[in-house]
Amino acid sequence: MAAESVTASVLVDANPAEVYEYFTDAEAMVRWMGQFARLDPRPRGEFVIDINGSPVRGSYEELQPPHRIVFTWGVAGSDVLPPGASTVEVLLTEEAGGTRVDVIHSGLPESEQAKHAQGWRHFLGRLAHQHR
Repeated sequence: MAAESVTASVLVDANPAEVYEYFTDAEAMVRWMGQFARLDPRPRGEFVIDINGSPVRGSYEELQPPHRIVFTWGVAGSDVLPPGASTVEVLLTEEAGGTRVDVIHSGLPESEQAKHAQGWRHFLGRLAHQHR
């Protein structure tokens, strides 16, 4: 059963266009999350990232540069959270001389929520350090 969405936020010392690249450019993404990424940032384009041995697979759903990105998320080979089973919405808002990044991850099974909440907080912290 999916319950409430998992949310996480961070303030990054960069403008929204710069931060947008960290979610749409494979080289930029692996600087803060994952060891490998293959990204095709267009509707129905692939979203592939390997994070600590987990092969995350999904597709981009909506892109509104530089303020909003929506992609699906799941793990290859998982019966609990298969590829594309959940949805991640990223909102980028100019604030306090930087960008507020809000991640809303919905559709997660209850058993996956705590792990993903902790994961998003961890990786968004790494993203914030890219610009310090």
